[in-house]
This record gives sequence, structure tokens and C-alpha cells, in this order.
Amino acid sequence: MTLHSAGHRRGVVCAPHMGAVADGRAILAEGGNAIEAMLAMAASIAALYPHMNHIGGDGFWLIREPNGRVRALMGAGRAGSRATPRLYRDAGHDEIPARGPLAALTVPGAVAAWQLAAEAADAHGGKLPLPLLLAPAIKRAREGYAVTRSQSALTKAKYAELETAPGFVQAFLADGKPPEAGARLKQMAFAATLDHLAHAGLDDFYRGDVSREIAADLSRIDSPVTRADLEQYRATVETPLSVHTQWGTLFNSPAPTQGLASLIILALFERLRVTQSESFEHVHGLIEATKRAFRVRDQVITDPDKISGALDRFLSAKFLDAEAAKIDTRTAARWPAPYGEGDTVWMGAADASGLVASCIQSLYWEFGSGCVLPATGIVMQNRGSSFSLDPKALNALAPGRRPFHTLNPAIAFMTDSKVMAYGTMGGDGQPQTQAAVFTRYAVFHEPLDKALDAPRWLLGRTWGSAHTWLRLESRFDEKLIDRLMSAGHDIAVLDQPYSDTMGHAGAVVLHSNGTLEGGHDPRADGGAAGV
Repeated sequence: MTLHSAGHRRGVVCAPHMGAVADGRAILAEGGNAIEAMLAMAASIAALYPHMNHIGGDGFWLIREPNGRVRALMGAGRAGSRATPRLYRDAGHDEIPARGPLAALTVPGAVAAWQLAAEAADAHGGKLPLPLLLAPAIKRAREGYAVTRSQSALTKAKYAELETAPGFVQAFLADGKPPEAGARLKQMAFAATLDHLAHAGLDDFYRGDVSREIAADLSRIDSPVTRADLEQYRATVETPLSVHTQWGTLFNSPAPTQGLASLIILALFERLRVTQSESFEHVHGLIEATKRAFRVRDQVITDPDKISGALDRFLSAKFLDAEAAKIDTRTAARWPAPYGEGDTVWMGAADASGLVASCIQSLYWEFGSGCVLPATGIVMQNRGSSFSLDPKALNALAPGRRPFHTLNPAIAFMTDSKVMAYGTMGGDGQPQTQAAVFTRYAVFHEPLDKALDAPRWLLGRTWGSAHTWLRLESRFDEKLIDRLMSAGHDIAVLDQPYSDTMGHAGAVVLHSNGTLEGGHDPRADGGAAGV
């Protein structure tokens, strides 16, 4: 298995960890469809890449059906019934903590999205039982996995803020120390949880024995999430957002995700009529389109229950034309960017029937809240820390409310009849990396592996920094960097030629002749494979 895999006839998968790729490919080889392969990978990646995602987090899927319909499976967890601003004020907090029990304030939505995906798999001819789909993840969690370079580095870098989170030290240290790359760790309680879900059904996570154990452990650490919150939670099936371009119809996830921003970036870039890849006009154009898109995002995206009016109005030709006219093609606009980095996984799968799946699941920050529930081995997310305690804020904290999500899986129906599922981890970088990969592959016709490998950029600021940067990988041409600086971009060139800061991107493509192709990011530990 490699970073790029093409010419397949039955199915293809990609993921940021090669173990998950192998598990997805095995399901395809067993006769499973793309959704079943994705379910296996969604479980496996939590066992192999627990710093990036876990079943205590949220998840979103876009599924393209053989008849051409695209559906969004939205697993955005709601704030617990005890998660009130007063709870945090009384505890002496002016803002929601990023780590610890009070950061674990939202119901995990990922498994509820799995439930909807399993129903979709069955509706499209899936015949593989849940125990078979979860078996690889159970084995990896029980027998142990090799710690990746990124898990080792992030455990060391974030240890001071994670060591006091209940359960973290016991779960993710080796001999009392942050593990080195290659060390073997086991997730025994998590393996038992997956095994139970495999036989009792995924609904048990919310309304069964697993739910009871989750709620008991959350109560012990004084999280605001209760068993009633778990019992009442359901993921939803929604209509994705879409926009028509000269390259095809692009789809992305609706609110509370930033899928709208990803679509606006590409729709604005189309209007700039750039003709050369890797040029100043290409990079500058996407950066300036990002600034316009993020302004819209930060003004309107919140829990969809709180949004008035359809988001489609921001994808209308009239609105997009007006926004594109505000972009200076020679000079950088001033940018007081909000920050937002996170740790997430994106995975893709496609099969010969025409099923194409784009899936993303996340804990928000690396290791989420840091809280590991002892009875179930579940790592709880800290997505709710993005809420504001200011009642006038767009994303104000309230019980039952869904937080803003950077997660946004994408699918494109291209004018040459290809179907492409693509995405990345990377917080605020997700729309930017999606735009870079899509334009390189679909607009400028670079090979998929080259589009994923090419140097990338990130507009925004890192955690704890008050300075806004445009960060570039060191492989960019010096003349391009000089021209961007001359245009007024505030640039920091990173030391690394391939930086994790730029996200871990991937894509799968169903070609018009029925062949399948997949690729994943050299910045990650994964790849692509097919049958």
C-alpha cells in the first residue's frame, strides 16, 4: 500500500494511518461496499490514532449514492444539560477551559453518525455484519498499536496541560512517561467497549449499557453531560450545501460546520479567472478568497437552530460576484484572523457501484479534553470549549446547543464525470487545504499525488499567539514568497518542507470509466489502497 493507489475496479480507500487503510481495504476485499469500509476505518482509526480522534468526539459524513444524490450525516454533539454559563462562572472561569472535565461538555456524536452510515450501507446492498466491521479495531485496541511520530510529539508538547485530566496518564503514557514513536500501547477498555457495541448494536452507546457506564464516569469527574443527554441524542440526515462552478458541482457539509466557507472560497476563486497553477495569482487569489469566506463564516455559522434564513443566499451568483469584486488581485487585504487549529482525521472511500463517502471525525484539540473514561476507555472531546460564555456571542453556551465545527467533508461532481471526495484535518486550515488540493487537481489538472504533495500555506495564528501569520512550507519558490510579501502578506516561512500544521489531506476519485483512485498526504502516516 502506498500514498497513491490507482486503477482499481471494485473499491478504494484512503486514511491518515496505514493500519486503517489496510482494514478498509480488507472490508472491500470481503465484498463490502464503500460505506462498510469507511465504518471499519472509522473505528480502526480511533484505535490507532487516538490523539487525532476517538469515539468520544463528533463526526460528519457526505455520502454520494449511485443515483447521484448526496446526503450529509451530521453527528454534532449537543452541550450537556448542566452546561450553563453560571456553572463556569461559579467555578471561577471567565471562559470555558480547554482541558479537563469542564471541557468535556458535549455529547459525543460520532457513533450516532455511524448508526446512520450503517443504515445507509444496508440500503445500498451492504451485507457484512457489524462484528466483522468492528473486528479490526477491536483487535488493534486489545493487542496494541505502535505510537506514531505525531502522537509521541504531541503527548510531549501538550503533557503539561493534559497530565491532570482524569484518566489521561493511565491511558497514554508508557512507564509513566510520554511514549516514544514505535512504543506499543493498548486500549483494553476501549476494545471491550467496541466488542460490546459490535454485539449489542451501536444504539447501546446512547441508550444501553455503554451509555450507563459513560454517564457514570462523566458524573464522577463532574462533567456537565448526563445520561439523559446521551439518551436524547440523535444524529441527523441533512441536505448538503452546494455550489455550481465551471469545474462541476461542489458539495460540503451544512451548519454548524464551516462547509459554507470552503464552498465560498472555490466559488470566489473561479471568478478570479486564474490560469496558472502555483503562480502568485493562484496562491494570492485563494488566500484573499479565504479572507472573504471567513468573514461570512464568523458572522453567520452557529447551531442551525439559531440561524435565520437559508445559507444558500451566500452561494448565490449575486452575492459571490459582489464578494469577488472586493478582492484586490495585487494587494493583500488586512486580516484580523481568528485562530483555530485542531486534531482531526479525514478518510475517503469509493466503490464500483458509485457509492462515494467522505468522512471526518475529531476530538477538536489533540486528545480533546484529555479525559479518558475508565469503564469504557473513551476519550472525550473538548469541542464545546469553542462556546462563548458571553450570552450575546454568536456561539453562546446554552444546554442542548451545538457548537461551531471546523470539520467539513467535501465531494465534487466534476464536469468530466469524475466524482471526487476530499478533505483534511487542520481546524481553520481545512477550507484552505481543500482549496489548494482541489484547484491543483481539478482546475489545473495536476496528478492527484502531486496535488497532495505540493507545498501548502495556512492563514491564521497558532495557539497562544496574538500575531496573525501567513505560514508557508519551505518548499515554495523564493520568487513567489517575495512577491507575496511585496503584496502585503505577513509571511512566516516554516523550517519544515512538510509540516503537520498544513493538515493531513486525502482524496478518492471515481473516474468516468469506472476505475478508482485514491491518495493521501505525505505529511501523515497513511496512504491509499484498493481492490
